Amino acid sequence: MNVDELVRDALRDQADGQQPAPPGFADRVLAVRRRRRGRRIASVAAAAAAVIAVAVAVPVLDSGKEDVRPSGGVEQTDITARPDQSPPRDMIAAGRVALAAYFTRATVEQSADRAVSQRTYWLLDPRTKKYVKDDRWAYVAVAPGMTTAAVLERDLPVPRIGLLDLASRQVKRWIPVDRPVAGVEFSADGRKLVATSYSDNPDRRVRIQGSEGWDAPFTESDRTGFHVIDVASGSSSWAGVEIGGSAHDPDAFINSRQDFAFTRDGRLVWSGMPSEPRLKFYDFTGKDVPGPTPDRYRDWSVEAGVSPDGRLVAGPFAGRKWKTSSFVLDARTGKQQEVRGQQLLAWAGGKSLVAWDIGPDGNEFHQRLVLVTIGREKTTPLSDFRSPKDDTKGRWDPVFAER
Repeated sequence: MNVDELVRDALRDQADGQQPAPPGFADRVLAVRRRRRGRRIASVAAAAAAVIAVAVAVPVLDSGKEDVRPSGGVEQTDITARPDQSPPRDMIAAGRVALAAYFTRATVEQSADRAVSQRTYWLLDPRTKKYVKDDRWAYVAVAPGMTTAAVLERDLPVPRIGLLDLASRQVKRWIPVDRPVAGVEFSADGRKLVATSYSDNPDRRVRIQGSEGWDAPFTESDRTGFHVIDVASGSSSWAGVEIGGSAHDPDAFINSRQDFAFTRDGRLVWSGMPSEPRLKFYDFTGKDVPGPTPDRYRDWSVEAGVSPDGRLVAGPFAGRKWKTSSFVLDARTGKQQEVRGQQLLAWAGGKSLVAWDIGPDGNEFHQRLVLVTIGREKTTPLSDFRSPKDDTKGRWDPVFAER
């Protein structure tokens, strides 16, 4: 029984129913940001061939002589590409995943010294296969099957989670939580949700002396812990999680938004950290535990995570064999291999991924979605290029889900 069946069965039964930052803190944050940006910086990619707009089969960009497609690659018949659309108007998909939604950001001033980085979502209509704006939500996660989404209302953090039917755009059920949340993610099987609790909005922005605009606050995070929620019944448990800075780990810190997510098997949750140890795993009581084999080599800043078969893990920017490329690691040994793509976003198959990549202008922020395959020189464009300018309608962020 998948998540949609579980939700439908449940719905039938319930139809009505800050302290100052420590010395050197800002320097550590800036150093981490510089290192992270340095990994992403890329120069000019190979010149792209002209791309024509198609709906199913699309041409690939020939950037090398070798063209070896190993098992696990995605066939052209499994691709729905929109190389002339950015932001996309019609569905984009490759292999096992589709672009289920996307969002743009805008900084909304609330007072002279406080603002919020606010998201506006466009959700895929499963009937028309088009993206439709829905500005009711501050945060959206789409379940496998792409008929249900978990949604959070504006003014984070919020005391309830909505289960939204993507066809009707109606919230079929609200799940209350006893500690307000600002982030939510499904497990790989769609049966559970992990919702990250905060005491203040993690997307708030402040003015920092010496900065020209709005920035995330350089203070301790307001994250308090996480709820693990059974989707069918709505029952949940909450676990508090302390944030670094202990005698054991005195320099540990997290970003203002640092959400929890499930491991691939759904038995643990994990959270990234900009500082060492970079990744921590927890059982559902909030106890710090060792990570499972498929997840221990995760890079928290790389969205693709573990491959569907659990054998590989998407890694950070590489830039060795090609000017824009990323590492993929063996989940057991950590051995690295290189694949095309500037940033790995989602696994389309056992050996193929959807990624951001740059164009001939070499601008690291001027990116489009492409399909890349391990061992293959060519890439397949999936979207047109997004704008390099932050907080504009032309700069959008993808939300992928299994279809």
